[in-house]
This record gives sequence, C-alpha cells and structure tokens, in this order.
Amino acid sequence: MYQKGRAWIELNMEHLSHNVAQFQKLLPQGCALMPAIKANAYGHGASLIGRALWHMGICDFCVASVSEAIELRKAGISGQILILGYTSPLQFADLANYRLTQTIVDFDYAKQLNDFGKQICVHVGIDTGMHRLGERSENIEAIFQIWKLKHITVTGVFSHLCVSDSSSATDRKFTLNQIAKFQSVVDALHSKGIHGFKTHMQGSYGVLNYPGLQFDYARIGIALYGTYSDSCDATVARVDLKPVLSLKSRIECIRPLYPGESIGYGLTFTADKKMRIAAVSIGYADGIPRSLSNKGYALANGKKAPIIGRVCMDQLLIDVSELSEISSGDEVIFIGKCANQEILASDMAECADTISNEILSRLGSRLERVAV
Repeated sequence: MYQKGRAWIELNMEHLSHNVAQFQKLLPQGCALMPAIKANAYGHGASLIGRALWHMGICDFCVASVSEAIELRKAGISGQILILGYTSPLQFADLANYRLTQTIVDFDYAKQLNDFGKQICVHVGIDTGMHRLGERSENIEAIFQIWKLKHITVTGVFSHLCVSDSSSATDRKFTLNQIAKFQSVVDALHSKGIHGFKTHMQGSYGVLNYPGLQFDYARIGIALYGTYSDSCDATVARVDLKPVLSLKSRIECIRPLYPGESIGYGLTFTADKKMRIAAVSIGYADGIPRSLSNKGYALANGKKAPIIGRVCMDQLLIDVSELSEISSGDEVIFIGKCANQEILASDMAECADTISNEILSRLGSRLERVAV
C-alpha cells in the first residue's frame, strides 16, 4: 500500500486494461481505439496512462495541444499523436520535429500550415453541426483543396458529435444528421478519387450509443477511465467499466467542537451539539471543488464523513463524530472505494453541480499519481 504524501491519486492499471478490452469488444472490426489523453489524461497523468496504453498495444492517441503531445513523445510514445485543437504558427516547427499530426481547423488554417514549408501530417476537421472547429461539411470544394497543398499530408478526416450522450428523440435525430453529413463528405472525397485517409467521429458516448458506426478510430475519453460524465447517464449498463482513479488524503488532526462554536473561513458552519471534527490535508488547489463546502462528503474508516465549513486551498474539515476508531494519519477517500462504500467521480460531480470530466481534469498537479 502507498504510504507517502499528504494527498495523492492511485491508478488501478488492471481496471484500465479491463476498460480497454470492453471497448475493443464493443467496436466493429477494423475500428481501433484512439484514446483521448488530453488534460493530463483527464487528471490521471498523461505519461503514466500513455505508457500503459502503449504497452497494451494501442498506437494512436489524441491530445489538445502541442505541449501535451510533446510530453507523450518524451514519455516514449512513438505512435500517431493527433492534436485536436489549434496550434499557433509559432509552434509549427514542433509539429515537424516531434512528428505530430495537426488538426486542420479550417481552410485558411490549412494554408497557414502549408506556408510553413515543411511536410506536416494532418487530419481535416469537418464541422457537421457543433460549429466549433473544422471546415463546414457543405464546403466540399474547400475541403478538397486541402489535398492540393504540397506541404500538407492528409492522413485522416474527422468530426465531433455534440449530443450523442442524449437519448431524446430530438438529439438522436441531430446526431444521425451529423453522421450523415460526415459520411457525405467522405463519399464526396472518394468520388473525387481521394482515398487512403482514416475516419473518426465517435467519442465515449458516440461509441456507447452508436457502437455500430464503421469508422477507423474511436476517440474514447472519459469512459476509458471507467467513469461517466453524469451519474444519471442511461448508458451505464451498456458496458462493464471499472474506475481507474482513486483520490486519497490523510487526517492531520482530530479535535472537539462544542455547541455554538463555528469553524473555518467565514464561520459558515456552527455546531448545535458536541462534535468531533478532523482536518484533512487536501483542498481546492488539489481539485476538491469549493462548492462542496458544507455539502460534500468523504469516506473515512468505511463510513461517510460530511465536509463541514468551507473547503480551503490546502485543507478541509470533516465531521467524524460517528467514527469511533480513527486517528491522525488515517486515509480519507474522496473518490474511490472503502469497505462497502464508494464515491464515484460522477457522485462528486453531481454534488458539485458539474460533470466528472471537469472534476477529474482539474485535479491538482501537486497530487502524486501512483500506479497500483
């Protein structure tokens, strides 16, 4: 058992391998995983996760920025790394030097990249309705012209589904329309004699709710890590996923709190009876949302311990009045399992009125990541 640190993250690599296998069974033949390990692998640790996936035989990855891609290269990842977002012309040299694949965000951007003068591999983004990045799907001629740029090597085209997590009839219709628009672009390129490029469109929910789509890659993100964006997601029963990440800290000290005494910044909690409270060495700088003040909870000694008072930058307080056997140095779990109790990232997210993607990706850099 890991024994160091004031607060840390444990990564269960067996669960990661299990989740990979679950998605590989779900995908149609010929469709490979392209894991999204952006935002420090959704807070899990990009280098640790990237190397683990690489050793599982996964060769294609996607990230959000050049710096994220370079981190993976330096970690020994030699496969394809696609940058899903914008890269400044000041960083075009990094694309060539580190053999990275850049997203074409629109035709004007393609011309800028071509003017750099060195051969760069790209995937062309196609806007099918999200209206964020990519050349609009109806601009077939502009998309076609990208292949004519002499310093651009197009190896893929992709789009992004924006409501694939929803089961409403309206959203399903919108998603099916996005898929049809993307396929029409692929068909138009083929009709012009352009072949040999890879295709991808689905993220986690695209695979969970539309698993039969025959594209070359699936950009699995949040679900790869064994969690869902929302604890109420209807897709939970579709695959057997196991959480990879546990978030833990330690009790610093335990003290009494007497009736009428208040605690923490702003004195937002006042005891109405004698209590026992514990200071825990974790706070919002580590990624515990401040919005959990006076309403979140942790697990200590197998029982729920409510967060009381305001969450501070480096510490918070919990109510341990009902926990008889607990002492300084004991573990406190904020995401993870303890005895018969478990807190999922989506549980914390629901309490904080957000999604688990945000909870995980904002976990602090001072938290040591440990593979177990």
